[in-house]
Amino acid sequence: MEITTIGLDLAKSVFQLHAVDAQGAVVWRKKVRRSALFDTLAKVPPCLIGIEACATSHHWAREILALGHQVRLMPPAYVKAYLRQQKNDAADAEAICEGVRRPTMRFVPVKSAERQAVLVLHRLRELLVRQRTMIINAIRAHCAKFGLVAARGSAMASNCLRAEE
Repeated sequence: MEITTIGLDLAKSVFQLHAVDAQGAVVWRKKVRRSALFDTLAKVPPCLIGIEACATSHHWAREILALGHQVRLMPPAYVKAYLRQQKNDAADAEAICEGVRRPTMRFVPVKSAERQAVLVLHRLRELLVRQRTMIINAIRAHCAKFGLVAARGSAMASNCLRAEE
């Protein structure tokens, strides 16, 4: 039996694999440690590998693509529709394997490392802006306790502090 599709459920240290042939018959189910994943997939002839889109899925997809496999990332909401039993890693891998074979399924494009780096910069900047706003609001509240009322905005908060110096 030749493997045509693998459902891969990513986790922290142990990944679950569910492999089927062209007819959809289960070829094997495996638990694989993070360090052994590439060795396991390198032994399998090129096939379709489905992964649930998550924080680390783009990295794994790029690495698996380098092994010669075809990789498709499924949105988590779409994976849930194919669960037949309780949610666990083995059931998720089976659901991913089932869903990735559907012709009408929509997939998430694999992001390049460069694209992910740009997104990280945007998210970090957003975080810094939120934290700055929180600090400014706290300073305004503390100044108000001493009768110093500052207008809203970062420029006004810094003026409040300078007025006291």
